[in-house]
Amino acid sequence: MTTISPVALVTGAGSGIGRATALALLHAGYRVVLAGRRAEPLEVTAAAATNLAEKCLIVLTDVRQPESVTALFDRALEHFGRLDLLFNNAGTGAPPVPLEDISFEHWQATLETNLTGAFLCTQQAFKIMKNQQPMGGRIINNGSISAHAPRPNSAPYTATKHAMTGLTKSTSLDGRRYNIACGQIDIGNAATEMTERMKHGVPQANGEIAQEAMMDVQHVAQAVVQMANLPLESNIQFMTIMATKMPFVGRG
Repeated sequence: MTTISPVALVTGAGSGIGRATALALLHAGYRVVLAGRRAEPLEVTAAAATNLAEKCLIVLTDVRQPESVTALFDRALEHFGRLDLLFNNAGTGAPPVPLEDISFEHWQATLETNLTGAFLCTQQAFKIMKNQQPMGGRIINNGSISAHAPRPNSAPYTATKHAMTGLTKSTSLDGRRYNIACGQIDIGNAATEMTERMKHGVPQANGEIAQEAMMDVQHVAQAVVQMANLPLESNIQFMTIMATKMPFVGRG
């Protein structure tokens, strides 16, 4: 009997954690939908898959736009016939300025990408997962250490990541009837393009500027694969993976 490879959809698949996770899922036997706003980075991700590139589907998507998200999931279903895993990874942040100086536009853009985007994708995943045979699937949300504690001058990003925890819990509860599992991975200091600046020092809670320990992004990708590969009767509700020596546990 031939086993059909499961299907995963990764948002923000053109860089960083999204790219590393998409590639790890491909090597774990998944067919993967690569979603993002720009074609070139997604094509780089697919090219990095080498002989597995034929198992990729690139779909240009703006997760802030309901019509774009609907088109993404319609295309994924049309191409692969089902959806087993959604990794809500697309995210952005506002400039690190004092809270009172954050523009409404930066606040709104962060909210729309990090939270509304994840919600819109979750809605569409539900519609597919509850109607396919066998019914069900898994959703993994990219939370962040900021879902637990803020960095200085990070109100928009931190607010959305705290809200992501609420979305994860609601999705986990509402998904039970459809055999949909939902968990969240909270990541601290994975070495990506977005965190490159940390090598040169970032503001600490006491006002100092300090370098912080980093970890290989591949460790994050493998952790997502571990969550994804569980049978649907089991769920990692929350996982925190972080650079061992980063200033988070304790008082810095």
